[in-house]
Amino acid sequence: MTIEEAIEWIHSRLPFGSRPGLDRVNALLDQIDHPEKKVPTIHIAGTNGKGSTVTDLRCLLEELGLRVGTFTSPYIERFNERIAINGEPIVDEKFIQYAEKYQSLVEELDQTEAVSGITEFETLTAMAFDYFLQEKVDVAIIEVGLGGLLDSTNVAVPMLTAITTIGLDHTDILGDTIEEIAFQKAGIIKEGIPVVTGNIGEAALAVILAEAEKKQASVHQFGKDYQVDYLHPDEHWGEVFNFYNEAGRLQKVKTSLLGRHQAENAGVAIELFYQYCLLNNIPFQQKEVVAGLGNARWPGRMERLSQEPLVILDGAHNEHAMKRLVQTVKKEFKEYEINILFSALTTKDIEAMLSLLKTIPKAHIYLTTFDYPKALELKNYSGLADEKVTIVSMWQFGLAEILEKMDSENLLLVTGSLYFISEVREFLLTIGGSDD
Repeated sequence: MTIEEAIEWIHSRLPFGSRPGLDRVNALLDQIDHPEKKVPTIHIAGTNGKGSTVTDLRCLLEELGLRVGTFTSPYIERFNERIAINGEPIVDEKFIQYAEKYQSLVEELDQTEAVSGITEFETLTAMAFDYFLQEKVDVAIIEVGLGGLLDSTNVAVPMLTAITTIGLDHTDILGDTIEEIAFQKAGIIKEGIPVVTGNIGEAALAVILAEAEKKQASVHQFGKDYQVDYLHPDEHWGEVFNFYNEAGRLQKVKTSLLGRHQAENAGVAIELFYQYCLLNNIPFQQKEVVAGLGNARWPGRMERLSQEPLVILDGAHNEHAMKRLVQTVKKEFKEYEINILFSALTTKDIEAMLSLLKTIPKAHIYLTTFDYPKALELKNYSGLADEKVTIVSMWQFGLAEILEKMDSENLLLVTGSLYFISEVREFLLTIGGSDD
């Protein structure tokens, strides 16, 4: 196989879709002697904030000199980055080896009616655990794909779990209410394993606490067992906050990720890091927290791609994330004329996301589509065009129109689906490079 053929084979499992349940992934793991049971793991779920928390936590753990595996989705720059160690994506040669190994295993299982149709995500989950075991990582941070209870990553045998946020998303699969969605996320809580919770509303938190009590899992709760006091934006890029927990107070900690909510995500990561240190009898020190958060970079999340012109990318891919993006833009960029290039998947509440974007003063939105399954079809949204919304048939046309008129008083914000962000990001880097 070439790397292109290896990725193409992985993608050939996409038509099987998202199929909640652990039977198929467990059948695959049976074939390779269950590496997930041998890899020290931290398992992270949540509607939003998972990716930022994974990145922050990885950088904190690296400050201890550890080899840290990460399994994340989707990718922004390269497919390989979904499986990485210390931020370095699995190299092509290794990826090809694993793809060839799993192709035969998956095709063999396809002959068994009970577990046929193993999905792309299930295959990647098994590959990630296998790779992390072979590469002898000290700890792997595993990001839930969808939900938690029936997500293929829930085969993990974690030392810690975390639930970052709860919002209405994937309601067709996870349920129509906050409580139903919280129950699915709480499915990652394991017997006697500590769980860290982020800034979660009362109704969802009640569900999580009840599940933790059933499992006799200690809960380390935002605003109760640890606290994040937001201070102000960093003068360069990012946010400044104080952090408190039973170990004491960390003052004026900086996260290099922009947006007030990133202080909360960093808080979850710090508390997870503290709990990891406790479990492993490692001193918890501010210098490692400061250095780790300072190294955190997360492409596509309030990422400043260039300063002149000012171009920012943010994968606000659902209504919950969009609310936080709009809050950040209103606060941090109120002096700018804001040009927004937006596209999303049909599985999201596109009209609600557009309504939120339209509340940004001095903003004009270019609604477009892109080449991806389930990308929005513009014919279904033609009625949304008005004085604040222009519909463009190809995002390249909208981008060209925006860039042509931009000056120092203008900002380009590319937002919506992370798959869309990735496509535009690659194009922008090709034509102009990045400041960072």
